[in-house]
Amino acid sequence: MQIGGLQKLTLIDFPGKISCTVFCLGCNFRCCYCYNPELVLPEKIKKQPRIPEKDFFDFLKERKKILEGVCIGGGEPTINEDLPNFAWKIKTMGYSVKLDTNGSKPEMLKKIIDRNLVDYVAMDIKAPLEKYSEVVNRKIEIKDIEESVEFLKQGKVDCEFRTTMVPGLVEEKDVIKIARWLGPIPKYNLQNFRAGKTIDPKFEKVKPYSEEYITKIYEKIHSLLS
Repeated sequence: MQIGGLQKLTLIDFPGKISCTVFCLGCNFRCCYCYNPELVLPEKIKKQPRIPEKDFFDFLKERKKILEGVCIGGGEPTINEDLPNFAWKIKTMGYSVKLDTNGSKPEMLKKIIDRNLVDYVAMDIKAPLEKYSEVVNRKIEIKDIEESVEFLKQGKVDCEFRTTMVPGLVEEKDVIKIARWLGPIPKYNLQNFRAGKTIDPKFEKVKPYSEEYITKIYEKIHSLLS
């Protein structure tokens, strides 16, 4: 696994678990508001320092009495063919595994879930179906996104869906369409856009929505999701 970063401690990314997050290199999307360009853009990946797998697993050995889980994020982990083996190594050390994914590789998602290699999945829902390619800046197979959603809704693994709200790109009307498409689901989170370093510099100074506005939208869609 090509590892481009490691957050050594997180109390919020893996529900109920004291965890770390390992960041895989590479992504098949180009979301303009993405704040990890060094993990996504090939020209930046070339300059990104790698963390050898051995160093990562040595870290996990040292933290056995502190950490309970490992979040695998990116980039997009499911584009890596060695993801199942990587997750298996983590599991054999006694850790729970959470996967953060964009859902574009349903076969890989099914493989790691059916093999009991993951305990929790968070899938990003980027936009309503008809707007997906616009938001991710790639022509994608929308049926793959739908397939991943339907598979996760079967309840074989604990999961959540989440959408990042981006002013001028992902708005209230979009979230309502998403909720109608997804519902009912056990857990759906609205994340607010974070200004700062982004793939498209135009988004670096975009003012995020207010938290009050996000809350009001969630109240509107709550009945669609339950």
